[in-house]
Amino acid sequence: MSMWVRGTSLTLAGALLLLSGCARHSKKEQYYLVTVNTQLPYWTTAAEGFRKAAAEYGVTAVVRGPRTFDPQAEAQEMRSVVALKPAGILVSVTNPTLVGPEIDAAIAAGIPVITMDSDAPASKRLYFIGTNNLEAGRLGGQRVAAQLNGKGNVVFFTMPGQPNLDERLKGYKDVFSSYPGINIVEVFDMKGDSGLAMDKAAQYIGRKGKDRIDGFICLQSSSGRDVGEALRRAKAEGDPGRLLVAMDTDLATLQLIKDGVIDSTISQKPYTMALIGLKALDQIHHYPGDNPMKGDYELDPFAPFPAFVDTGVSLVDKSNVEGILTRRQAGPQ
Repeated sequence: MSMWVRGTSLTLAGALLLLSGCARHSKKEQYYLVTVNTQLPYWTTAAEGFRKAAAEYGVTAVVRGPRTFDPQAEAQEMRSVVALKPAGILVSVTNPTLVGPEIDAAIAAGIPVITMDSDAPASKRLYFIGTNNLEAGRLGGQRVAAQLNGKGNVVFFTMPGQPNLDERLKGYKDVFSSYPGINIVEVFDMKGDSGLAMDKAAQYIGRKGKDRIDGFICLQSSSGRDVGEALRRAKAEGDPGRLLVAMDTDLATLQLIKDGVIDSTISQKPYTMALIGLKALDQIHHYPGDNPMKGDYELDPFAPFPAFVDTGVSLVDKSNVEGILTRRQAGPQ
């Protein structure tokens, strides 16, 4: 390569870096992550990913939402954030009926909105980043069916009406439809309170004979550790033990798998969802040319956006928990 060509290549590379890198950014660019239960380990992990992306790009990341499970408060939070006219919003939808109109209002105001973790497909959100929750449920259902040898009474802990949890429940039911010996006794609404799940688990443990509950299934993150604690206490008092399949990989859940109390958990990637979510919003905010939010891309073969970015799902049990526990304790690098 000649000196002239080499120098030209370096100049072009530098120009591209300026165009695509930090030079186009400012701390005045604010990106918001809106959710509920913001202090749960699941969401503090997501917040780490969101802030990591903001630090890389030199922009500002803000996490907003109620500390409890409160869909009404989340909708109000969305309304308040839209009024601030941020560069973009990443939102996990607890109730599409409440949050969907706020998403549409943001898009109408020219603010890009991407959903993560839990979707509102009927809204005008640009696309969804997260787990294929139907497949997550099927993965859990296969585990339960195998561990129970295809028969037994099971109960679910969930919040009906939240899209991602409903999809997981459907995935489990899809699998159980092939196992007539598995009986769903109850789908318990824990109302966003893992303490309620723990109390209900203790009641289930007290059922005997043909009413005995053989399998406990948690579709929501925080319930696994508290239902697990109820099973741990019962086991210490002589209960022979029950099957528990949890959701997500907070440290308490992983430790209970290591201790043999929880059989397994279905792992998601909230850090990754939020990390790539902010980067995707930034790309849209700086989109060259016409406003990319004006189109209807559902059936457009030349759409600038995907419909769904699948961040993956996996099963964690005693065979692989040690490595994941170590990685979680180390935190993001």
